[in-house]
Amino acid sequence: VQLQAFGGGVVQGGGSLRLSCAASRRTLGSYAMGWFRQAPGKEREFVATISWNSGRTYYADSVKGRFTISRDNAKNTVFLQMMNLKYEDTAVYYCAAKYGSPGGPKDEYDYWGQGTQVTVSS
Repeated sequence: VQLQAFGGGVVQGGGSLRLSCAASRRTLGSYAMGWFRQAPGKEREFVATISWNSGRTYYADSVKGRFTISRDNAKNTVFLQMMNLKYEDTAVYYCAAKYGSPGGPKDEYDYWGQGTQVTVSS
């Protein structure tokens, strides 16, 4: 499966952005999906994950209550709605797909998209 993330940009602190991740070559319906991010000089970190049927979602503590992961399997797309953005949310955001249950460790993910840059100005 090929993944492409888009929707990043520059936003002021407190603002919102919605990232999308579109899949091609294979349906996303059988995969758990995740969003990760990587800030300059830092490790790639888990942001959110969702099960194949949207029944389960999990979030990093740093984004809980501000970010929402969702998916539309009919459109082969996963979303990350980000609200009340903070300067520390600045990073390249990546979407990824994995077999089985949703999870946090990036090593569990089988497919990755290219990143989309999110910059939050203070």
